[in-house]
Amino acid sequence: MRRCAGARRRAGPARARDLTPWDPARDNRPRRATGARARVAPPPNELAKGSAVPYQTIQVDVRDAVCYLRFDRPARDHAITDQLVDELHDALTSCEARARVIVLSGTTSAFCSGADLHDVAGPRGAVDASALYDLWQRLASGPFVSVAHVEGRANAGGVGFVAACDVALASEGAQFSLSELLFGLYPACVLPFLVRRVGVQRAHYLTLTAQAIGARQAAEWGLVDAVDANSERLVQRHVQRLVRLKAPALRAYKAYAQRLAPQLQALRGAAVSANEAMFADPGNLQAIRDYIERGVFPWEDG
Repeated sequence: MRRCAGARRRAGPARARDLTPWDPARDNRPRRATGARARVAPPPNELAKGSAVPYQTIQVDVRDAVCYLRFDRPARDHAITDQLVDELHDALTSCEARARVIVLSGTTSAFCSGADLHDVAGPRGAVDASALYDLWQRLASGPFVSVAHVEGRANAGGVGFVAACDVALASEGAQFSLSELLFGLYPACVLPFLVRRVGVQRAHYLTLTAQAIGARQAAEWGLVDAVDANSERLVQRHVQRLVRLKAPALRAYKAYAQRLAPQLQALRGAAVSANEAMFADPGNLQAIRDYIERGVFPWEDG
């Protein structure tokens, strides 16, 4: 069901509604037919205790003023779902009061593969675009330094996470791509953040070619800020420096910096509406189903 773009904007994550353990292979619970999609909210967090939070799609580790967030859906290359978005919103809310640095990472094989096409092809449907856009805005404007640590492949919405972060660090083997046009879609919500980093033409080129670029090329373009064969060491060097920043100065600077990139808020409505329209198109949905069910790309059928 198509949602109104303005109706889903929110200041934080959905509150707890259902704490039933989630199994992605068996979770066939129906969604509400009216209003916004029903969500599986994260369990109560334990960040105040300093222990790992028992989320189901992410891992959280807080060390002093640094909050490490790791995507944790390896079977789907950390694809984006509504639950993952909600859990990240919840973790940011819990972390931002005391964390000056947020580090977002995946695994060595995949950072984030974009929207979970199995969900898109099934009854759950596409990710709530407004909640995802707002999550990226929080990474871009929150009172902390957001750091993306990319080791594997970042595709589609995964590039959105990278582009939204204040600092992007990558291993030599990292790759970045936008595959949406292959399925009749385009990265409507990603582009405002990507253009801010690499400019219009390079974002245009990535969108049209749907081909991956390597870490060094991404650094030349400005999508990535630094590359190292030992990216863990690279991250720690940055964290050690960034954590010295004073919270009041950081908060004031981040608020000012958003005035330098007003397009993120200005383009929100258009981006969300375009995303919802694409995922409501029957032809696009059928192309995604054909790929999921038969392994057939749109240009290979017929």
